[in-house]
Amino acid sequence: QVLLVESGGGLVQPGGSLRLSCAAPRTIFSVYTQYVMGWYRQAPGKERELVASITSSKVPNYADSVKGRFTISRDNSNKKTYLQMNSLQPEDTAVYICGAYNPRADSTDWGQGTQVTVSS
Repeated sequence: QVLLVESGGGLVQPGGSLRLSCAAPRTIFSVYTQYVMGWYRQAPGKERELVASITSSKVPNYADSVKGRFTISRDNSNKKTYLQMNSLQPEDTAVYICGAYNPRADSTDWGQGTQVTVSS
């Protein structure tokens, strides 16, 4: 099982920004570019939802709710994925979870998540 490690969450006021990072474990370094990397979030009482994803060739995809505010990127050399979140709103409050989708195995591996709280 691949365990990704997220960092960068915290408490921020509405309108603020945060940058999340997701580090891949060494066990997948050699095949990192096979993975589609994604950021998901899960708020209390709600289902996990895809926020943004990015292919190995760095083509991004965003949920409508974050378009224009969030930017996903990946560094294939350092095996990291980032989520820059701007203009944060209280409804963005959730646990943000990094996911690595392997198309060849049709499986997704997860991190443990990082809490993002937007509140005044």
